[in-house]
Amino acid sequence: MARLLSELAGLLGLELRGEDREIEGVNTLEAAGPAEVSFLANPKYTHLLASTRAGAVIVAAEHADAVPCALVSANPYFDFGRTLALFSRPQGCLSGVSDMAFVHPEAELGEGCTVYPFAFIGPRARIGAGSVLFPGVYVGEDCRVGGGCLLYPNAVLMAGTEIGSGCILHAGVVLGADGFGFARTDFGIQKIPQVGTVRLGNDVEVGANTAIDRSVLGVTTVGDGTKIDNLVQIGHNVEMGRNCLIVSQVGISGSTKVGDDVTMAGQVGVAGHLSIGNGVTTGPKSGVAKSIPDGETMGGAPAVDKATYMRTLTVMPKLPDMYKRIGKLEKELEELKKLAAKE
Repeated sequence: MARLLSELAGLLGLELRGEDREIEGVNTLEAAGPAEVSFLANPKYTHLLASTRAGAVIVAAEHADAVPCALVSANPYFDFGRTLALFSRPQGCLSGVSDMAFVHPEAELGEGCTVYPFAFIGPRARIGAGSVLFPGVYVGEDCRVGGGCLLYPNAVLMAGTEIGSGCILHAGVVLGADGFGFARTDFGIQKIPQVGTVRLGNDVEVGANTAIDRSVLGVTTVGDGTKIDNLVQIGHNVEMGRNCLIVSQVGISGSTKVGDDVTMAGQVGVAGHLSIGNGVTTGPKSGVAKSIPDGETMGGAPAVDKATYMRTLTVMPKLPDMYKRIGKLEKELEELKKLAAKE
């Protein structure tokens, strides 16, 4: 659907500089045409402003004069996202409850729910108004799904799982599988029953093929507004705070407490029974073996403070030469010792 730039500016609260025109979509600076809007968030792409064919560009005030038509923003990347949302088409083609879905007679569906063929909703489950369940979704007994949620194909909520309003579960998410609880005994490895649950707050998004395990006892929790990427593993009894960003292939071991506003980059591994403070950032491939206080930025394996980690990165490429030099110095030292012994 085409929109006038003046309409976009009004909807987004931005200043329009230049000629008003119709816009039909959003694209990159390099690929955008005259009927599309683009954006500049990273200064390294500033040179593309001179050649872009975009009908308008969302830019910070200092770049507004570099393009014929600008939407001036204090945060171009954020406002690009808002613009994209205005033009994007939601996935899916169905409304209502399919006759080929199984909805248990004791389940409750709120007004305006959409349930695709081959979804399963178990006894005493409650689905909030306006939620959408795609094919293959499994919602076990006694689950709670808030209003306005999106559960993409093959998302699984095992019995007793609860998610708040506005949550998005991407394809293959598993919430409430048994935690990894086993004990070595004289009779072999014995399973420890996992009888707790999983609870997600409001506006939580969980990426494809991510698993959040049910607790042994009590609840594994994820706070409001937290965003979790694909292929993440969150162990049993983890307590995660609000507005965290957890990037792909992170693994958080059981019974660890994660504060609010924490960022974990890709492939971070966190040992169990730790405490990660509010506002902590861990760099990619960090191995977190100790608790981290509020506000720290860490990196490396084992994880250390950012300053130490950066110094380590500087030294690493020099290690082969340093090894050779040390070997040479050791030989020279041995020769000096021999000479000193003769004297």
